[in-house]
Amino acid sequence: MSNLDPAALECLAAIVEEGGFEKAALRLHVTQSAVSQRLRALEAQVGSVLVVRSRPLKATAAGQRLLKHVKQLRLLRADLERDLQELAPLAHGDQDNERISIAINADSIATWALPALQGLAQQRLSLEVIADDQDFTQDWLRSGEVLGCVTTLSQALRGCRMVPLGAMHYVAVAAPGYAAQHVPQGLSRGNFRDLPFLSYNRKDDMQAVFVAQAMGLPRVDLQHLYLPSSEGQLRAVAAGWGLGVVPELLARPGLADGSLVNIAPAHVLAVDLYWHCWNLQSGLLQALTEAMLSTARASLEPSGQTAPAA
Repeated sequence: MSNLDPAALECLAAIVEEGGFEKAALRLHVTQSAVSQRLRALEAQVGSVLVVRSRPLKATAAGQRLLKHVKQLRLLRADLERDLQELAPLAHGDQDNERISIAINADSIATWALPALQGLAQQRLSLEVIADDQDFTQDWLRSGEVLGCVTTLSQALRGCRMVPLGAMHYVAVAAPGYAAQHVPQGLSRGNFRDLPFLSYNRKDDMQAVFVAQAMGLPRVDLQHLYLPSSEGQLRAVAAGWGLGVVPELLARPGLADGSLVNIAPAHVLAVDLYWHCWNLQSGLLQALTEAMLSTARASLEPSGQTAPAA
């Protein structure tokens, strides 16, 4: 295949990342007609449709492969930018398109992950953090849409490397007044079915896994209130909306000051987390991996161990 036009590749990426031709044109500072022409030329060159014109718009299998190639090129350019900055610290390039994308579960974002990204943010890199359930973040990496992810998957994906981060410990909490009224003796087999649990979204099974293990049952069905924010869930629990299964790191201040109570103190759920990233020689990717690892190990519990009762 002859050399692919970098402008056309970035056009494809902009269409997919922005979710449409109009927003892609605004990002690239060109007309919508130019965006369409660049995409058609790229599709003609590779001999395949690259974008499904649907709602939501999405890349085809061939488009996803090219999108991964674009992100690898961005990583190489970002590495070069870092090197040049060391030689000329006052020079700042145009990094609008050098977007470094990673997928992280919301609970990690709410607790330990942001300090690991501090260095990247201070380098003025165009960082994109995609939040998803920890059981599904690897799908973003598999499709090539991100260069790294925090996930529960322990097996490295093809073309990627994996590093254990540690275990996130989860506890079941409620507001004191809510607990006194609805679970005065704590969470039990006799009451869990009648109580609402705060959940991130319909993919989130953390509450069901916790309750099933705590009750010694193979599976359970729960009532759910969906709220796609870890901090928001904790505030909703404190306000008396229902029960929450949340990271102990997040609940620790509330448990300490009495604004939350542990309604299942004999059980803690340990969820092992792993960092996956492309297996490429990149100073930026190595620095990101080291930062994620050191920050996680300073905050999380050791992996592969039975969580002690809180």
